[in-house]
Amino acid sequence: MKFLLITISMIPVILLGLYIYNKDTVKEPKSLLLILFVSGLISSFIVVIINILTALIIPDLYLSDNYQNFGFFKLFILIFLEIALVEELSKWIMIRTIGYHHKDFDQLYDIIVYSTFVALGFAAIENALYVLQGGITLGIYRAIFSVPGHVAFGVFMGYYLGLAKTVEKNDKTKYKLYMTLSILVPTLLHTVYNFFLMKENIWYLIVFLGFIIILYVSAVKEIDKVSKIETKV
Repeated sequence: MKFLLITISMIPVILLGLYIYNKDTVKEPKSLLLILFVSGLISSFIVVIINILTALIIPDLYLSDNYQNFGFFKLFILIFLEIALVEELSKWIMIRTIGYHHKDFDQLYDIIVYSTFVALGFAAIENALYVLQGGITLGIYRAIFSVPGHVAFGVFMGYYLGLAKTVEKNDKTKYKLYMTLSILVPTLLHTVYNFFLMKENIWYLIVFLGFIIILYVSAVKEIDKVSKIETKV
């Protein structure tokens, strides 16, 4: 049964990885993609450590089971700081350290590939743990929402990192702006995703589904557009 659940949890990871990889006109080294994927796994453990420390240091503000008692703005801010920022920053550090300065990063789409493979590594371990606890139904839900969500956040992270690369030598102001957006945009998207999901209200759920559709369509359009750009960076 555990083998079946693990297989179910990995199917969306594999399919999305193949989709992102096949969109690349000049394929990236498989060894590099493996390293990036593993770094995503490692980033998930970093997040766990940070969450444990947060719960110990500021238990009254930690997002435990009592989060439904928090007000609108307090819940949004805590999701931003404790979930979205911690997770996206952990992934961002891996991409910035391993992928951004890599010699094979010579086209805009490359960094989107790197970002999404880190995101897939993060999503893989997270998905496996949740599915082992929650079963096949949860596996299907996460295959539709959670794993593609992480990939979409990675697409926008990579997009702005790519823009930063194009102005790195000539425009320091834009470089700093794009670097900031490369972490801020996916963090905000992640925050909105979790916020509407955690409110557990039918109207919030409807907004969540609308948000997901817009997020996925926007990410796919970005992939299609950037993957066709062959200009060197």
